[in-house]
Amino acid sequence: MTKFLDDFKQFAFGGNLIETAVGLVLALATAELVNSLVETVIMPLVSAVFGAPDFSELWQISVGDGTILLGVFVTSLISFLAVAVGVYLLVVKPWNAYKARVARSETPTPAAPTEDILLLREIRDSLQQRT
Repeated sequence: MTKFLDDFKQFAFGGNLIETAVGLVLALATAELVNSLVETVIMPLVSAVFGAPDFSELWQISVGDGTILLGVFVTSLISFLAVAVGVYLLVVKPWNAYKARVARSETPTPAAPTEDILLLREIRDSLQQRT
């Protein structure tokens, strides 16, 4: 039982759980930012172009006793694409640029050749000149 409690403490209070919690909080904040972008910028643009803030009233098809609401689906699709573009522009692109910058700065400079390598090169060059 003690082993179980020790393992559970390690899991619950270990670094991975804390990092995951911080990542979740940041993801929720990013989602709020992207949703705000969609609701306050993109959907008003859709409203300006199509005359309605969404397509829920458009493209309704009656089939028997039911109704297919294609407009609702199109609105959801546009919202999804807008969120995907927002996440790409606000999270993915900056993160990739950061990783590239870090990779460039971490590129190791080649070490100067040691004395024995220099001596071997001199011997090689000397032998090549003889032939």
